[in-house]
Amino acid sequence: MEFIVTPESLLVALGIFTARTINQTIDTLRFMMTIRGRKLIAWVLGFTETVIFVITLSAVFSNLNNILYIVAYSAGFATGNTFGIMLEERLAVGHQQVRIVSSKKGAAIAKALRKEGYGVTEISARGRSGAVRLLEVGAPRRNVKRIHQVAQDIDENAFISSEDIRPLWRGFWGRQRK
Repeated sequence: MEFIVTPESLLVALGIFTARTINQTIDTLRFMMTIRGRKLIAWVLGFTETVIFVITLSAVFSNLNNILYIVAYSAGFATGNTFGIMLEERLAVGHQQVRIVSSKKGAAIAKALRKEGYGVTEISARGRSGAVRLLEVGAPRRNVKRIHQVAQDIDENAFISSEDIRPLWRGFWGRQRK
């Protein structure tokens, strides 16, 4: 294997890098759409991803003795992973269940969240240091930062966690927010 650097090989390597970055970004998004049940979007992304993958891989295989192409392919993969994660975070597709545990200000947090239009379930619970209020809030992912901010503004010591969910039936989901 050689590290062949000519204007033509640099251009091909740049093309491989760019195509592989786009391919891997699409792959990351497709995976996220698949686990969120977005079938049509996942199908379109999967088809596009495969076409780009086959073209890119054939460019690398056509000249395996140039290590520059392999480096470009690998760097495109790694870059595409990162771009895909960043893009998926910005799109914020899906819903999350946010849990807020507050020892002293749970009722105030619940009131503030309800005022902003969120559905909140309050649960009396017991933590290591005694009685706490456990709040459950289901919301679109794009709203989770706001929920976090409201809770932190009222109780900076509140414990907040979240997890992806798929809403199934009834509840607060159908209502429009203010």
